[in-house]
Amino acid sequence: MMRKFRITVDGKPYDVTVEDMTDDAGTLYPAPSMTQQTIEPAAAPAAPAPAPAAAAAPGASGPGDEVSPLGGVVVSIDVSVGQAVSEGDKIVTIEAMKMKTAVIAHSSGTVSNIAVKVGDGVETGQVLLTIS
Repeated sequence: MMRKFRITVDGKPYDVTVEDMTDDAGTLYPAPSMTQQTIEPAAAPAAPAPAPAAAAAPGASGPGDEVSPLGGVVVSIDVSVGQAVSEGDKIVTIEAMKMKTAVIAHSSGTVSNIAVKVGDGVETGQVLLTIS
């Protein structure tokens, strides 16, 4: 059955004719000009390819390790080995998506190891340095 509608797009009215291709129960029937086809189910999908290995998976962190809160690139290291730091001091700056994020020390102590250098790409959870 053909039905006529008026629709308005951006303030401009359009008269359209639409063919209703359903019966009273809502069953969809093909248009008379369409030919029916039998559609075979698709073959079972192939097994997914294994995920690529991460370039530098973050290692397990230990006591005193300060880890990266996000993935990005190290743009500055604001401490040096042997330097005393206090909880809340800025220790590293990481850039991700053109935004710089300051990483702050979660504990006080002395920097005993720096595991990254400026320009290194880091992942979330990767150890940046150790405070003992």
